[in-house]
Amino acid sequence: MPRKKEDKEKKYLDFEIDFFERLLKKKPDFILALTAVGNAYTQRGDYKKGLEIDLHLSRLRQDDPTVRYNLACSYSLLGELDKAFSALKKAIELGYDDFVHLKYDPDLENLKKDERFQLILKNRQAPYADKP
Repeated sequence: MPRKKEDKEKKYLDFEIDFFERLLKKKPDFILALTAVGNAYTQRGDYKKGLEIDLHLSRLRQDDPTVRYNLACSYSLLGELDKAFSALKKAIELGYDDFVHLKYDPDLENLKKDERFQLILKNRQAPYADKP
């Protein structure tokens, strides 16, 4: 039974990716479509394509903390830790402050093993960041 659910989810993600890719052919800098297709690539496990989208978004929205956070997630998923920490630091500098999400985000698992992650939490953490 779980296999059918996985197949259904994959078909939905494929449909979603196809839909947004067609939109982006007409309007390549459509932020909402870029964000949606980037998320879909990541959910499907296509981290390199997700990174390409996040890099494009980071050029279009240079001062957007969420875009930089997502870029950090993409780098982390690909094991590019130095780039991930750099993007995460920039996200925080730009105002990213959801440290509860940051602490529990599975996309950042690769970073959590590094002492720099604990320093980020220690130095930037909101007072209630231990609550899930």
